[in-house]
Order: sequence, then C-alpha cells, then structure tokens
Amino acid sequence: MNKKVIINIAAVLLALLVLALLQRVFMPKYISSIHEGNLIEEYYDEVKKHDVIFIGDCEVFSNVSPITLWNQYGIPSYIRGSAQQLVWQSYYLLEEVLTYETPKVVVFNVLAMKYNEPQKEAYNRLSLDGMKLSMSKLRAIDASMLQEEALITYLFPLLRYHSRWKELTGEDVKYMFHKDTLSHNGFLMRVDTKPVTVVPTGKKLADYRFGENSYDYLDRMTKLCKDKGIELLLIKSPSVYPYWYEEWDEQMVQYAKENELTYINFLDYTQEMGIDYNADTYDGGLHMNLAGAEKFTKYLGQLLTEKFQLQDRRGEQELATIWQEKSEFYYSMKEDQDRELKEYGYLKSYGAIAQSIEEE
Repeated sequence: MNKKVIINIAAVLLALLVLALLQRVFMPKYISSIHEGNLIEEYYDEVKKHDVIFIGDCEVFSNVSPITLWNQYGIPSYIRGSAQQLVWQSYYLLEEVLTYETPKVVVFNVLAMKYNEPQKEAYNRLSLDGMKLSMSKLRAIDASMLQEEALITYLFPLLRYHSRWKELTGEDVKYMFHKDTLSHNGFLMRVDTKPVTVVPTGKKLADYRFGENSYDYLDRMTKLCKDKGIELLLIKSPSVYPYWYEEWDEQMVQYAKENELTYINFLDYTQEMGIDYNADTYDGGLHMNLAGAEKFTKYLGQLLTEKFQLQDRRGEQELATIWQEKSEFYYSMKEDQDRELKEYGYLKSYGAIAQSIEEE
C-alpha cells in the first residue's frame, strides 16, 4: 500500500471521527429540560433481568414506579415509555427489547390507540433518536416519519440538529458520551402537586373507531407476545386527561375478549387505589405525581402477582444489590425534590419547569 493511499484512508477516518464528534455535540442532551428525551436511551445501560416491561406513553412513564413495584412485591420491571409514543413505536421498541431479554409480562397502555397516523416530528424524535441502530429502529422510523421528514436525518442526526450551534452550552460538551441517569427504570419522578380543577368531558367525535393501522400494530404486538410465551396486559392508566371515551373502552374490552387477553381500565378503580385527584397529580390530571404513581403501582403490583403468578425475587442476592442501589437513588431524588419544593415553592429541576413537552 503506497503512501498516498494511506494518507487518503487516514483523511477519511479522521473526517468520520470529526463528524461523529460533532454529532455527539449537536445532539440534544435533555438534561436541563424535556427529560422525556432520555428515557429510551437509558435502557441500554440496564442489567436486563426484568419480569415486566411496560410500553407506552406518558401514562406509564409518569404513572408507574418500578422501584415501588420492586420494594413492595419483588418484581423487577422497566418502562420503555416516551412522550406520545405511538402504537407502532411501542411495537418496535418491544421487538427490540426481546433481542435483549424475555419478560414474563408486557404491559401496554392503550391510550395510543387514538392515533392512527404519525403526529409530530418532535415526538418521533423523543421516541426514536435514543434507539440504537437496528432493524427495529429502521422499521420504527419508516412507520413514524411524516412526509416532510427524511430517513437520513434519523440515521445521521447531525443533518437535523446542525443549526443548534447557536444554542450549544457547556452541558453539550460535558454529556457528549455519558449523561446522568434521570429516570428510575423509565419512571420520571415529580413530587409537586397541581390538583384537578375541572374533570374533562369528551367532545363528540365523528367516528369513535380506532384506525386500521393502530389495530394492525396491536395485532402484531399480541402475536409477538403469544409467540414468545409472554402475557400481554392491556391497561388504561388512571389519568383523567386526555379524555377516554366509553366507545374506546368498549373496543378494548372486545379486543381483549377476542384475543384472550386481560384489559383493565384503571379509571374505574381510583377509589380502591386511594387516588385523590386533588393531591396525586402534578398537572391537573394529565400525569400522576409520585404519590399517585406509588398508589397506582401498589395496586397494579398486587394484580400482577395474583393474575400472572409473578414471584417475589427480593431474595436473589444479585438483584437485591442492584435494586438497593436503585432505591437509594430514588429516595435521594425524592428528598432533593421535596427540599427544592419547600425552598422555592416549585421544582426548578428534574424537568419541572414549563419547558417540558406535554401530550396533546
């Protein structure tokens, strides 16, 4: 190999290295705001020995506490949730999970059935940018892109985020290769409270039927779980907004019956769970706060134990050590948020300010 060829190869490699570093710098870090953007990526650092995997939108990552599920029932779990996660995104995230581990139960929150088509690029990015490159990611991108989006910007995000150079801070350099963990096995903690002041009522819809695309991916999810010997539990989380129509509920009841699945609308069990919408939500009913999430999780954990015979694994030394560390992080953050709330009257960190993306 002559000297000129070696120089050319070195130049190409150097250019690729520079581009990779630039991409690392320009990618949003989601540390100071919009913490939902970190959820998908954090899974890859996990010891993947989970009996339960949750998939879905904010009604899982805000409403279910895996630490509580472990401490109360010894059930190891993880939430692969993201803001406005669409049904096909849930399916491909589950497909990817099954290349790492095989849980005993998958829990899917059915609110996403209301969306039959891709919605917004911003939500797509929160669900897809954090996925590792795989066939599951490529298929998820293809199913999610709006007409104005381009596949290459998902494969090479630098093409999408290059204009962020005006917004770059020291945070972008600090977290180029490793970001702080912000969630607790996919759960985003909030200890503050904003009560439900108005219980929403649904606007009349022209058509209450869920779309063919949504049903297609729910069918795929059902088949994938059955083929792998996994129990699939369909739930409607106990958030009062967005409004959950009776007609939607009836469709899920029928689907579960036809496919021999369990479906539970937890809005019907708020009194049994002890949920108080004056105290257990941080944004007027869209998401549970920590108190509400722990109440819901305790009730859900009992169901998982009794319905699916999940075993208490707190006696396994390796898992006990892992989850002890997780619990310490969880209660440390709770203490820190309580302190901040007492000091300022609101949360200044952990995504508590108005920059956070909310589902529509």
